[in-house]
Amino acid sequence: MNPSEAMRIALQSLWANKLRSVLTLLGVVIGVAAVIAVVTFVSGINGYVAERIFRLGADVFITGKTSGVITNIDQYLEQNKRKDLTLDDYRAVLEGCKHCLYVGATTFNGNGHVRYAEQSSTDTWVRGLTPSMAPIMDLNLVAGRMLNENDLDRGAAVAIVGNDIVEKLLPGVDPINKEIRVDGKPFLVIGVGEKEGKTLGQSRDNYVIIPVTTWLRKYGYHTSIRISAKAAGVGAALDSAMDEARAILRARRHDMPGQPDSFAVEDNQNFLSIWANLSGTFFIAMVAIAAISLVVGGIVIMNIMLVSVTERTREVGIRKAMGARRQDVLLQFLIESATMSLVGGFIGVVLGATLAKVITFLVGMPSSIKLWAVLAGLLVSASVGIFFGVYPARRAARLDPIAALRFEL
Repeated sequence: MNPSEAMRIALQSLWANKLRSVLTLLGVVIGVAAVIAVVTFVSGINGYVAERIFRLGADVFITGKTSGVITNIDQYLEQNKRKDLTLDDYRAVLEGCKHCLYVGATTFNGNGHVRYAEQSSTDTWVRGLTPSMAPIMDLNLVAGRMLNENDLDRGAAVAIVGNDIVEKLLPGVDPINKEIRVDGKPFLVIGVGEKEGKTLGQSRDNYVIIPVTTWLRKYGYHTSIRISAKAAGVGAALDSAMDEARAILRARRHDMPGQPDSFAVEDNQNFLSIWANLSGTFFIAMVAIAAISLVVGGIVIMNIMLVSVTERTREVGIRKAMGARRQDVLLQFLIESATMSLVGGFIGVVLGATLAKVITFLVGMPSSIKLWAVLAGLLVSASVGIFFGVYPARRAARLDPIAALRFEL
C-alpha cells in the first residue's frame, strides 16, 4: 500500500464517522489551538511592548521613587518608604547630566473627570509633563501646539487632549481654545494628540496633559514625580547618562557609599527583561497545559485505532493473504493514525489563529502569527499520531492471516 492510499482511507474513515472523529480529535485540536494562540499573543505583545506600552527607546531611562514593576509585597513596602522625587531633583538632573540630550518630569492621575458643556468623560488619565517630555515620549500633535517653558513656569491652566476627549466631548467642533473642566478646574485646550488606538482593550487616547507644575499645584506637591531622560546614544552613552543621573540623585538624597540607591533607575532593557520573564513563564505554563491535552488526545487516538484494528481484522487478513507484509500493514495504520492527528493539528492551527485575531479585533490585544509556530503545531500533532499509533499498528501487523479471515465481529 502506498502512503497516499493509506491517507485516503484515513480521511474516508474520519468522514464516515463524523461525531466519533470530532471526539477523537478534540484533545489534539485544543492542544494545538492553545499553543498557536499563546505563541501568537506572546509574539505580538513582545513586538508591541517596547514600542507602545513603555514608550521607551533604547536610549531612554526613567528614574522614580519606586520601580516600574514591583514583584512582591516586601519590595512594595520598602520602596514606598523612600523620599519623594521633587521638581528640584528634576532640575538638578537637567543641569548636571551632560550626557543627556533631554531631561523631563512626569506625574499622573488615572481617574480624572473631564467635562465640556453637557458632555463628560470619566477615568481619564490626567498627566503632568514638562515640555521636554514630548521628544522623550515621541508625543506628536495633530492640531495646536505643545506645552512650552512659559506654561511650565506660570503653572498655566492649559491642556493637550487625546483623541477620545475630542470625539466624546467635542465632536464636530474645533477643540483648540475651547475651555474644558478637569476635575472641576477650567483648562484651555491648546493641542490635540495623535491617535494611538488601544492596548489590551484599554484606550490610549483618553488623556489630558497639563504642565507638571499645574498638576502638582492641583493634586498635591507631596506626589513623587518620575524623571525621564534621553541619552546621546545607546551603549556607553546611555550608561554614562544613567551614572550621571544616579550620582546627582545619590548626592542630593544623601545615600551613603556602599548603600543601595533610594530610588530606581530603569531603562528599556529592564522592562523588556521583566516582561520576557513573565511572558516566558506564561508560555511554559500554557505549553504544559497544551501538552496534557495532546497526551489525552493521543490516548484517545490510540483507543480509536485499536477499535479500528478490531473492526478491520478481516481486511487485514485479506491484505496479508494477498501478499502484504507486516511492515506494509504497520505502515498503513501508522499513516492513518498520523493523518487523523494531522487533521486535528490543522484544525487546531486554524482555530488558534482565528481565536487570536478575533480577540485582537474585539479588545485590541496585539497578535502576530508565526510560521514556525504553525509548522511546529502540525509537526507535533503528526508526531502524537505516530507515537500513539505504534501499538495499534503493531497489533494489526502481528495478526495471523488465517485467524483474521475467520474473525467475525
